[in-house]
Amino acid sequence: MKLSHVDEAGRARMVSVAEKPITLRTAVAEGAIRMSADAFRQVAEGAVAKGDVLTVSQVAGTLAAKRTAELIPLCHPLNLDQVAVEATPDAALPGVRVRAVAKAQGRTGVEMEALAAVSVALLTVYDMVKAVDRGMEIEQVRLLEKTGGTHGDWRREAADGREGRG
Repeated sequence: MKLSHVDEAGRARMVSVAEKPITLRTAVAEGAIRMSADAFRQVAEGAVAKGDVLTVSQVAGTLAAKRTAELIPLCHPLNLDQVAVEATPDAALPGVRVRAVAKAQGRTGVEMEALAAVSVALLTVYDMVKAVDRGMEIEQVRLLEKTGGTHGDWRREAADGREGRG
């Protein structure tokens, strides 16, 4: 399989999407951050010294989705129609789970925007809670599904982690 972001000489390049049809593109991504029981308690109770961890991380994730093309060199700038970021405490980790949905009418997908939203939201949790627990671990940042475009829909199979066409 030939990589589309590499030219004939092997140099990185931005792919032309000029000939692709404009379609509704969606992407859903998720990730988690594990932390100590004490850090989790402070996040869940809203007692972290820097403020409301969940709300700030959601806003940071939304901003990251909007600025993805500035962070990923070969990513096309997109006019996003929707970004929804949800940060939820999860006692089973213990920690926070983040889920992001990105939508746009365009010629290229929004997977990178959803993944950037999740990643920056999780990094924001780390930044806000690091005074309590520097050993936190960010994990399982991954695309769950995408729709639209010439390659069709894709969905991660929950049970075994394998991919499949929707």
